[in-house]
Amino acid sequence: MESVIQFTNVNKAFNDFAIKNLTFEIKKGFVTGFVGANGTGKSTAIKLLMNLLQPDSGEVKVFGLNYKTHEKEIKQRIGFVYDEHVFYEHLTLQEMKNLIQPVYTQWDDELFYKYVEQFQLPLKKKIKTFSKGMMMKASLAIALSHHAELIVMDEPTAGLDPVFRREFLNLLHEIVQDGEKTIFFSTHITSDLDRIADYIIFLHNGELIFMHEFYTIAEKYVLVKGGLNLLDQDTEKEFIAVRKTELGFEGLSCNKEQVMQLFGDLAIYETATLEDIMFYTKKGGEKGVSIS
Repeated sequence: MESVIQFTNVNKAFNDFAIKNLTFEIKKGFVTGFVGANGTGKSTAIKLLMNLLQPDSGEVKVFGLNYKTHEKEIKQRIGFVYDEHVFYEHLTLQEMKNLIQPVYTQWDDELFYKYVEQFQLPLKKKIKTFSKGMMMKASLAIALSHHAELIVMDEPTAGLDPVFRREFLNLLHEIVQDGEKTIFFSTHITSDLDRIADYIIFLHNGELIFMHEFYTIAEKYVLVKGGLNLLDQDTEKEFIAVRKTELGFEGLSCNKEQVMQLFGDLAIYETATLEDIMFYTKKGGEKGVSIS
């Protein structure tokens, strides 16, 4: 299966933050959710992916190519949907299209107008009058109109109302059905990924915590609730972090079967969401840490 994105031992250091030994691979035809709390390195990783930043060490490849010798070819095949305005707001969508079209050798005017109609976008209104949802649709229409094979999205649903978010996610789901397009979807709204993600990459403090197929997360992670009498120096080591109160504890474990065998019917078990995993990883930091 063709590799679309490869990070191999990528490092990038700033004064107060660093991406450390980031390694992952994304295959063609899937939706990969890229999650982590704000400030954990998601935007930095995307800038490295887009060659807006260069790694201090390690290698980034897109479509099996490196940016040093194939930048134009790579960027012809990428569409980018960003959280903020990336168009000239004083222009209309038609005028913006006329500026962008000559940049892409694979531009398809017929496809562009098809998406404009499907998304109900006004061609002759100034872009500054567009709502957040209209901006997302306009960005996506342009990305798809030059037959982008990789669509990179940085917080595309932030600030959208729930109804439009669902419509937008359904649209993304339709786009990847032919298996020819790959979506890399960075978000802190983890519930969005329940609908469309095939894989999840979780980044914390600039480091890769895991890359899993979405359905396997529920098989590996579990929230455990029980009385404090169940905890001791050994059993606490089974948890990424534990939250204690006078009434008992709640802890996150990435060893679901082992923990369930350990506590049996003495504890309550709940499916851990991505939000749960992010919360306990951020608060605990390492196994056996207790949080209030």
